[in-house]
Amino acid sequence: MTNIGSIPFSVLDLSPIIEGETAAESFKKTVDLAQYAENWGYQRYWMAEHHNMPFIGSSATSVLIGHVAAATSTIRVGSGGIMLPNHAPLVIAEQFGTLESLHPGRIDLGLGRAPGTDGLTAQALRRNLRSSGHDFPEQLEELRAYFAASPSQKAPVRAIPGQGLDIPIWLLGSSGFSAQLAGQLGLPFSFASHFSPANTIPALRMYHQSFQPSEVLDEPYAMVALNIVAAETDAEAEYLGTTLQQQFLNLVRNTEQPLQPPVENMDEIWTEQEKNALEQQLGSSIFGSPETVKEQLQRFLNDTQANEVMVNTQIYDHKARLRSYEILAEIMKQK
Repeated sequence: MTNIGSIPFSVLDLSPIIEGETAAESFKKTVDLAQYAENWGYQRYWMAEHHNMPFIGSSATSVLIGHVAAATSTIRVGSGGIMLPNHAPLVIAEQFGTLESLHPGRIDLGLGRAPGTDGLTAQALRRNLRSSGHDFPEQLEELRAYFAASPSQKAPVRAIPGQGLDIPIWLLGSSGFSAQLAGQLGLPFSFASHFSPANTIPALRMYHQSFQPSEVLDEPYAMVALNIVAAETDAEAEYLGTTLQQQFLNLVRNTEQPLQPPVENMDEIWTEQEKNALEQQLGSSIFGSPETVKEQLQRFLNDTQANEVMVNTQIYDHKARLRSYEILAEIMKQK
């Protein structure tokens, strides 16, 4: 059985832009949270590539990773993830080769195959949609070749910096495609249970069933992303969690806004149909007091047998967000 105190916990940060503030202020809070997370014992600090979303500031993910890595000293910093179809693999190899050269042994490269945005923005990013994720395995192979210590003599193009650097590559997914590919390649896998809970167990099962030992891993290593909002009481956590619920409600309604302050009663905002839809999408989320979080988190680990948990905490008030991660850090250290 996987116990809370026996596995690493990590942070997923989208650099949320809250109502009435700017991205510049979000980045200051990101650095602040990263420094606290390092002191509290979190394993890694990942940021995600999303575009054209007014509540997410981490669109230039590689730039922000460098900023956070420079402001910390020991915590691993990386992408959760870079959406590879949006980029030339050579560019990503050079960017992460640069990051690894600046911060040796601390950089992770998590990769997704979705655009991380809407269709029109994807077209603006890629100029065309020929790279729509279907060629993700080929893009991944090209990217990994740039990091190889001894590239093929037939390959005149090299990633400098990048070539020969040992940068851990993770595959990210919300369905079975990347789970199976990660297993076949013997790579670590991270599943997005924070917005696709129904697919969690099937994807993890597929990853383990398809796993082939590699130079990277002898055994499967699965991390699961999870929404956690912790506070002193269940009622306070439920209240703070309405910010996350509003974020997903705005996505459903296609009325995206900066991150909204919490509300006393979501039933005054959503319809019954919207409530049911969001309860499915956010079904694995944990809102509660330290006791509630510990109990529900242990149940989640019993079900998933995850090797690591990456925690997403979308809270409007920065101090309350810090406190949520601090409470979880205190739970992590309990035996």
